[in-house]
Amino acid sequence: MRVKGGIVTKRRHKKVLELAKGYRQSRSKNFRKAKEAVLHAGQYSYVHRRKRPGQLRQVWIRRISIALEQFDISYSKFMADLKAAKVEINRKMLAELAVNQPEIFKSLTTLATK
Repeated sequence: MRVKGGIVTKRRHKKVLELAKGYRQSRSKNFRKAKEAVLHAGQYSYVHRRKRPGQLRQVWIRRISIALEQFDISYSKFMADLKAAKVEINRKMLAELAVNQPEIFKSLTTLATK
């Protein structure tokens, strides 16, 4: 008896097309195009997961820098002064303080510049 593979193929195609939902034009309808698009999307997401921490660090540094402009202190000088004052606080928390609690951030700048 002949074995037909239609069910397996349908299942495989459905899985890929489900992942390609929302893609533009034939990339969400055509299996071949969808498969290629899904593969590329997976590669991009893998690479960008590794880049994300560096991008977040850049954002934190930028926020701290902007907050320091009103005190006429450069970012590098501020970080060096904090280290000299033995204040161990990471950039994420510094950025958070600069945005949400400026009075605490100001006290940190006065502590660092002493």
